[in-house]
Amino acid sequence: MQSQSVKPQSTMTQPEILSGQPIDFQTSFQGYMEMYSDIVTVSEYLNAHQGWFCRCAQPMKTQPLGDTGYIIVVGHFGAFGYEVEPKMAVILHPPQDRLYLMHSVPVPDYSPVGYDVDYRAMMELKEVNAQTVETFQDKGYSKKWQSGLPSVITQVTWHLNLKVSVQFPKFIYRLPASLIRSTGDRLLNQIVRQVSPRLSYKVQEDFHSGHSLPLPPKSSRGLERILDTELDQDEEQSRMFKDRID
Repeated sequence: MQSQSVKPQSTMTQPEILSGQPIDFQTSFQGYMEMYSDIVTVSEYLNAHQGWFCRCAQPMKTQPLGDTGYIIVVGHFGAFGYEVEPKMAVILHPPQDRLYLMHSVPVPDYSPVGYDVDYRAMMELKEVNAQTVETFQDKGYSKKWQSGLPSVITQVTWHLNLKVSVQFPKFIYRLPASLIRSTGDRLLNQIVRQVSPRLSYKVQEDFHSGHSLPLPPKSSRGLERILDTELDQDEEQSRMFKDRID
C-alpha cells in the first residue's frame, strides 16, 4: 500500500514512564486495495488463506497455527542499541457479512522476552461498478488493458490497531522520556509502513496472476495513519471488534 505523508504528532498527555516498568506504544492505521474481480471470487480467494498467506508474507517467517492461524516472525527491529525480533501468533476468523476479523493470541510454548504484542484488524469487502473507480478513468491506460477487466471490482478496506509493551534494559530508562516515546512511536509506525504495503502488493499480485488479470497500479492501494484526534472512532471500532469475537 502507498503510504501517505507523515502528519503532525499528537500533543496529548502521555503516561509517566517509571523506571523498570514496561512502556506501551500504540498506533492505528487504515488502508485499502482494489481487486479486479467480483466479490464472490475475491471472498473465495481470501477465505482460502492457507494457499497464499505464508507465501505472500515473505520475507517474514511464518508457520501455520491450526486451521485459522499463523505464527509470524516480523524481523529485527531496535533502537538505542536494544534489538528485538518480534514473534506473534494471529487468528483469522471466518468472515461474517463480508467482514473479516484478525487478532493476536499467545504463541504456544513461547514466552516473549521483553515485549508483548496486541494486534487487532478488521477488513471489509465491497463490490462496486468498475467504471466508477478513479483508477479506471486514467487515460494513461490502454483500451486493451481496460478491456481485460470485469465490469465490477472489489474494494478491500481495513483498519488495524497495534499495541506493543516493551520492557527495556535499565540504561534506556535514563534517557529523556520524550525521546523514548518519540523513538518508540516512530519505530512502531515504521514497522507497519514496511510490512503492510508489501503484504498488500503481494496479495494483489498473487490474486491477479492466479486469475489471469492485469495487476492494478500503485494508486489502487493505500495506507494512512489514524491520528490521535480520530481515536474516538478508533475506540468505537475496538469495541465493535471485541463484541464480535467474544
